Amino acid sequence: MKSCGIVVEYNPFHNGHLYHLHKAKEATKADVVIAVMSGNFLQRGEPALVSKYFRTKMALENGVDIVVELPYAFATQRADIFAKGAIDILNSLRCSYLCFGSESGHIEQFLKTYDLMQEKENEYNQFVKLFMKEGFSYPEATSRAFKNILYENHLLDLSKPNNILGYHYIKAMKDLHSDMEPVTIKRVNSGYHDISLSPSNISSATSIREALFETKRLEAIKKQVPLESYNLLVHYHEKFHTFVRWENLWPYLKYRILQSEPEELKEIYEIEEGLENRFIRFAKDSITFHEFMEKVKTKRYTWTRLQRACVHLLTNSRKTMMHKRSKRAEYIRLLGFTKKGRAYIRQNKDHFTLPIISKLSQADREIIRLDVKASHIYSFAFQTEIGQQVINEEFQQPPIIKTY
Repeated sequence: MKSCGIVVEYNPFHNGHLYHLHKAKEATKADVVIAVMSGNFLQRGEPALVSKYFRTKMALENGVDIVVELPYAFATQRADIFAKGAIDILNSLRCSYLCFGSESGHIEQFLKTYDLMQEKENEYNQFVKLFMKEGFSYPEATSRAFKNILYENHLLDLSKPNNILGYHYIKAMKDLHSDMEPVTIKRVNSGYHDISLSPSNISSATSIREALFETKRLEAIKKQVPLESYNLLVHYHEKFHTFVRWENLWPYLKYRILQSEPEELKEIYEIEEGLENRFIRFAKDSITFHEFMEKVKTKRYTWTRLQRACVHLLTNSRKTMMHKRSKRAEYIRLLGFTKKGRAYIRQNKDHFTLPIISKLSQADREIIRLDVKASHIYSFAFQTEIGQQVINEEFQQPPIIKTY
C-alpha cells in the first residue's frame, strides 16, 4: 500500500482542506492519506478552536485514513522546526509521497530554490543577521534575505506563507535523506491570512474563525465547511458550550506573567532580549488578550512569535526542554484511523522507525510530558466540569476508529 503524507492543523477542517485532500489523492494515486496534525496548540501560537480529537474526527469523516499528532515541541515552532518534526514523522511512517499546498503550485520551483540556497547558504545567513540587526523580525529578515538571494524570476516567491512552509518541507526531506516524493497543489481563492469569507466558499481558516467569533452563529460558516465538519462543530458546541480562542485563556496567562519575576520568565522558550519586561509592563493594564498583544507587539516581534511565547509561558516550557525535545521526533502518537488506515499500519508497523503510542500508559512520560501539559492548560478554556472531560480525554481516549 502506498501512502501520501500531509501536514495539517484543520482549525477547522474547511472546503479548502477538502480540495487539497482530493487533489493529493488524484496527484499521487496513493492508497491511504496520512495526516500529521498539530495538537491543542498551533503553529501560530493559538489554542485550537476545537480539541485535537474532534479535529481528528473531521479529518476521518472527510477522507483522511490515519491521523497522528505533531508533538507540542514541533507544533508551536517557527516554520523550519515545525516542518522538520512533521517530515520526520511522515518519513518514519514510510510515506511514499508528501503533498502540500502552496501559492506556487510548481514543485520544480521548490527544488531549484533549495539547490540555489544550498550554494548560497553562507550569504543567506549573513543577510538574515544583517536584517535582524536592523530591527526586523526573524520572519521578515528571512524573507528579505531570500529576496536578496533569489533574484531569478523563475524561482520561488518566499514572501508567501505556504511557499515558505513548502520550502522547509523540502529542506527537511533533503536533510533527512527521505525517499518521499514531494508534490504541491496550488492554493485556490483565499489567502492564508485573509480575514474575510470568500464568496467562492473556499475561505481561509482565519476568516472562518473570525466569522464564527464575530457572529457567534455557526450558520455563518456553514457554506465554508463540509457538512461532516459542520455537524461535528454543532455537536462540539453542544457538548463543550464554547469554541476556544486566546481570550478564554487570558486570565491564566495574565496571572502567570504577573506572579513571575523577570528572571523566571527569561527561562521560558522564546522569551528573549528583554521581552519579559514588556510582558510584565503591559499585562498589568490590559483587560483582554488582544489589548495586551497590541501593546507588546513591535517591528521586531511579530504577532505570531509573541503568541508562541505566550503559549510557552502558559505551559512553562523552558528553553532547555524545548531544545531537547525538538531535535528529532521521538514517537508517533496515533489519534485515529479508518479501516484502510488500520490495514496500512498492520502491514508496515514492523518497519516504522519510531514507536507508535496509542495510549498514554504506553508512553515514556518524560518524552511526552510537554504534550500532556499542553492538554492540561488547554482544558482551562472550559468550565470546570467540562475542562475535566478534556483532561480525561487526553488520558483515556483511544485512537478514534472509523469503521464505515
